[in-house]
Amino acid sequence: MTKVILFDLDGTLLPMDTDAFVQQYIKELAPKVAHIIDPKLFVKALWAGTDAMMKNLDREKTNEQVFEETFLSIVPVEKDDIWPTLDHFYENVFPTFSYLCEPTPLAKQVVEEAVNQGYRVAVATNPVFPKTAIYHRLKWAGIDDQPFEVVTVYEESVYTKPHTHYYEHICEQLNVKPEECIMVGNDKQEDMVASEVDMKTFLVEGHVIDRGEPQYQIDDQGTLQDFYESLKEQKGLFAQIL
Repeated sequence: MTKVILFDLDGTLLPMDTDAFVQQYIKELAPKVAHIIDPKLFVKALWAGTDAMMKNLDREKTNEQVFEETFLSIVPVEKDDIWPTLDHFYENVFPTFSYLCEPTPLAKQVVEEAVNQGYRVAVATNPVFPKTAIYHRLKWAGIDDQPFEVVTVYEESVYTKPHTHYYEHICEQLNVKPEECIMVGNDKQEDMVASEVDMKTFLVEGHVIDRGEPQYQIDDQGTLQDFYESLKEQKGLFAQIL
């Protein structure tokens, strides 16, 4: 029986072109540190840190710690020299990127319907961003006031998608079995890999990301509106509770 619904954020509850968003994010961020470090070296270190997070399977280190170790090993500055500038960026500049998204009132309707039906809810967004940036995006989506039991952020997470460890760790935090969860997302690899640990999956159409291989089991798919109707009418993946 399903107890928990895990929602991806970007491209799922918050419709957006993720690649375009990231490109604009880098374009805006790099010049902000030019007085401290060469922007090209900064971008190189940023991507290296991100790659390290994506590959890390050491559960003794948070994604934040992995990122910092790699990033600071590349740039010729101390953390205290650059982190205040990055924190200021995420607090004051990052919020202006909301225009790159296409918020829909459906996001809040979906989450509220799930909660009203007794499901526990969590945000399973890839935790490669600081908590500040992720919570800004929750606000853009209009769901920052919802009772999510877990929101995966890089300060607190120890794995990333598409590792199955990421989904298993969320289950540990929620004290549920993977088969008691449904993963809802738009990425055929990073989100649908949840099926490998026996989670049910729903692929949200509209901003689907598909790298080709590998392919994973998709139990149901459709638009966010389709998901909402299935949930509200208790059909498809939700027919089990009738």
